[in-house]
Amino acid sequence: MLTLPFKLKLPAIAESEQTPLVRSLLHSIAEQQEQIQGLEDEVRRLKGGPPRPQLKPNTLEPAGQSGTEDAGAAEGDAPRRRGRRRAKTAELTIHTTECVPVTGVPAGSEFKGYRRFVVQDLEIRAHNTCYLLEQWRFPNGDYVTAPVPPTAGNGHYGSTLISYVLYQYYHAHVTQPVLLAQLHDWGIEISAGQRNQLLTEDHEPFHQEKAVIKAAGLATSTYIQAADTGARHQGRNGYCTYYW
Repeated sequence: MLTLPFKLKLPAIAESEQTPLVRSLLHSIAEQQEQIQGLEDEVRRLKGGPPRPQLKPNTLEPAGQSGTEDAGAAEGDAPRRRGRRRAKTAELTIHTTECVPVTGVPAGSEFKGYRRFVVQDLEIRAHNTCYLLEQWRFPNGDYVTAPVPPTAGNGHYGSTLISYVLYQYYHAHVTQPVLLAQLHDWGIEISAGQRNQLLTEDHEPFHQEKAVIKAAGLATSTYIQAADTGARHQGRNGYCTYYW
């Protein structure tokens, strides 16, 4: 029996030149290569390696046919037509629409409508609102000023700006100096102290929500995990225990 220590790449032999002896040798070589491949797969399995990927041979398809149509033809089904591809931007909300004319249109041309070309972009800019609060002097001498609308947010910074600051710091882990530089680059007049107030003050609703979530988790979870982490305070080593 012929033994091959490695995969042998044979030159192409025309079928008209293959004698019975050549055909027999080619068949024997193919069997040997299959046995070698099986042994290699077994060694790979015993070593705990990943299995050999099963790659299908790459075959040329006739023009105008696809793999789906070939499979349907093999099963006796009629070839299926591919539906019209839907544009990925068909469900996007369009904020601005601009008509782009064609320059140099010769006389006698026929207008055939428009072709959509959607460009997605992100708009980050400062948006400042000035509320003109009415002031009145009543007959009794009292001065009354209209209150700031609830939609204005808390203080001189709107809810969108506050939510962005909280998201960037607590979720995206953007450092405070970088966050302050971003706001300044966008034209926001804010100091480091005011930034810290946005990050640390008036967060009672968040703490209440966290407490409710913790209580619900303790009441419904089948087990609780705990871990300790090292902590140092005022020159003394300590630890912090947290649960989840």
